Amino acid sequence: MIRNIMWVIILSVSLSGCWSSKELTELAIVSALSIDKVDDGYSLTVQIINPGDIAGKSLTTRVAVSTYKAEGKSIFEAIRKLSKSSPRKLYFAHLRIVILGEELAKEGIRKSLELLSRDHEFRTDFYILVAKDHLASDIINVLTPVEKNPANKIFNTLEVSQSIWAPTSGVKLDELISKFTSKGNNPVLTGILVQGNEYQAGSLSNVESIPSPAVLELSNLAVLKKDKLIGWLNQEESKGYSYVTDKVKSTVTVIDYEDGYVTLEFTNSKTELIAEIINNVPKIRVTVEPEALIGEVSASTNFVTEEEIKKLEEKTNERGEFVLNSSIAKAKEYQSDIFGFGEAIRRKKPKLWKELESNWDEEGFQNLEVEIQFNTTIRRLGTTNQSFIEEIGE
Repeated sequence: MIRNIMWVIILSVSLSGCWSSKELTELAIVSALSIDKVDDGYSLTVQIINPGDIAGKSLTTRVAVSTYKAEGKSIFEAIRKLSKSSPRKLYFAHLRIVILGEELAKEGIRKSLELLSRDHEFRTDFYILVAKDHLASDIINVLTPVEKNPANKIFNTLEVSQSIWAPTSGVKLDELISKFTSKGNNPVLTGILVQGNEYQAGSLSNVESIPSPAVLELSNLAVLKKDKLIGWLNQEESKGYSYVTDKVKSTVTVIDYEDGYVTLEFTNSKTELIAEIINNVPKIRVTVEPEALIGEVSASTNFVTEEEIKKLEEKTNERGEFVLNSSIAKAKEYQSDIFGFGEAIRRKKPKLWKELESNWDEEGFQNLEVEIQFNTTIRRLGTTNQSFIEEIGE
């Protein structure tokens, strides 16, 4: 009898399901969220997936996503106000992208992200970007070809770009919060903007025309000091940041060489960042060791001898050191240690760091000596040692 009762209890528990579960038809799945600053609070725009249009293979004149907008004194209030226009309860567990307005970023972003880190409905595996020269809502309203879901377009573009190009860096919420709470290591965020006709960006014609009147494009790195946007790196400076922080997976660089140029593809790049303390004065040594292959040649030189390869490696190293030094110089201009030099010094000598940390960005970082070594090894020449350009002649 007791055994039968126990079985009834076990079966009852297993069949009870999740008390808080919701049917898919009751939820509005949010794939992207934009946050802009307004006078009395925040303006939020959410991008909602239309499930039938995302999954359907048949031609349709409907777009695959919808957007809803609301304002509130807090982020939480604005989200609840969205219920006045959204026919379903917003569901944030599949959020892929958060876009922050440039003006909001200049004022500080910690408060606007607090809810996202606190609320149980939000996961932390979404990317955070800054809208450059635009409102964040301008970005989220752009319809994109190829990817029916614009949030997927941004997410995938960022992942591809950071893996084969390097002047972009995907930053998720956990990493950003870690930078906020650490000393001597300020965050960066990738920028995004609209190229082309902004007035057609949100219309169906933007995906029906070739080429699209407006496209979303990633735009290098935004430099933050604590949680405030203070400036932007250009393309080369952004690439320099990725080298210093050991985030280069693959990229290309063009080297002027004699009567033309050589394009190299970098792979297997490794960076060693070491803090040294000499007479109680900190110094940073950065050594970058990329492997490269020759991808394209417009110069008349044939790279068949060790001397020619060595010469190309030396020119590449000079260029690499220039790019890294330019990136560090711009960060010093912004008074923001985005490379984690201060963190490296803290790990090396915590007692000295205690003396430096209160004024690190404004003083210690400015006076810090950084030694750069860029050591390229050209492993492959492609499928030919000699370009056909020389054979053709002028």
